[in-house]
Amino acid sequence: MTPSTLMQCLHARRRFLVAFSGGLDSTVLLHQLVQWRTQQPDVSLRAIHVHHGLSPNADAWVIHCQQVCRQWDVPLSIARVTLAEEGMGIEAQARKARYQAFADALLPGEVLVTAQHQDDQCETLLLALKRGSGPAGLAAMPGELSFHGTQLLRPLLNETREALEQWACAHRLSWIEDESNQDASYDRNFIRLEVLPLLKQRWPHFTNAAARSAALCGEQEQLLDELLAEELASLVSEAGSLTVAPLMTMSATRRAALLRRWLSGLGAPMPSRDLLARIWQEAILAREDASPRLVLGSHEIRRFQGQLWWVKSTPGQRQTVIPWPGLLEPLTLPAGLGELMLVPGGDVRPPRADEPVTVRFHAPGMLYVAGRHGGRKLKKIWQELGVAPWLRDTTPLLFYGETPIAAAGQFVTQAGLADNAEGLRLTWRK
Repeated sequence: MTPSTLMQCLHARRRFLVAFSGGLDSTVLLHQLVQWRTQQPDVSLRAIHVHHGLSPNADAWVIHCQQVCRQWDVPLSIARVTLAEEGMGIEAQARKARYQAFADALLPGEVLVTAQHQDDQCETLLLALKRGSGPAGLAAMPGELSFHGTQLLRPLLNETREALEQWACAHRLSWIEDESNQDASYDRNFIRLEVLPLLKQRWPHFTNAAARSAALCGEQEQLLDELLAEELASLVSEAGSLTVAPLMTMSATRRAALLRRWLSGLGAPMPSRDLLARIWQEAILAREDASPRLVLGSHEIRRFQGQLWWVKSTPGQRQTVIPWPGLLEPLTLPAGLGELMLVPGGDVRPPRADEPVTVRFHAPGMLYVAGRHGGRKLKKIWQELGVAPWLRDTTPLLFYGETPIAAAGQFVTQAGLADNAEGLRLTWRK
């Protein structure tokens, strides 16, 4: 691919963040973009290198990337990441951390450009076949897709690895070799090192044919997206939940297609056929008074009031008690639950001098809510207010001493009600 051809792939965009590992592929991509920039003075280029800390050579790779970018006058950011232990394997964890670093680094108006090529596309297709993926998985990598409010572009998808090597040699480029790429214990490396050479020896145009098959699967998925978009929109609430009742009368095939697109729209991983069956059996068909819960990594699928919800898993905080001595300062809550503030202009009374202030997530006994007759258990109050089960142990409750005063965003108790115009308002920034 020449810079002029590259320009056609990048359309009218002018601000680019290039994922730069320092390897062959991203070096060729950055070099071509640098050449294009000489013809297009309004083009803005930045690069980002992700330091995973997995290789003993990782620091040397940073130095190499800095030298290349300095030579080519490309600003470079170094993102140092720590891989989370989420049981998904090193490859998947590294990829997740890498793309999060890209998302964090993007500036307004920039698009992300990555260097995957035709051989990578073929490897992705074969991995999808190994997993038993459907058309969405077999579509492999699109050349362009939405990414964190902007676009991710892969302009080299139609180029072979051999073509990139020829470009690099012709322009005397230098690049790094990741020693882990020779470790065939990783599935992708096994395909690259052991499988693809045999396939290409027998069928020299195999990667091109595989890329065409992936593109055809992608077209079919895009067509389904268009055909189902209106129906899906009618089933999804403003909060992102999915109405269950219409699914009951659909064919299993149509229901599965809608569930996949609903989850995809929420950023969830592509569900397997087994998972779709579990959603149907364990969540949708669960008895009406049940509160089904399917845990999927860091998230859960829940059903509540005739809706399916995709929610982040948050540990219950029933036993948590947080002192709040400085009411003028925001209070940071545990487990990523946000922060609380007490600000003027509400109906919560200030605490007396002898009342220590705490925040809790459970209140025993009877609660007397302002504006309601009689006392109720907290569980009953949550039910009457329509608070979802997964929020009941994570909604902060304000206490003065041992007296419940207010629930953030939900209610004030009679004991917490201000009796004059100088009340406070409990605000919860999630």
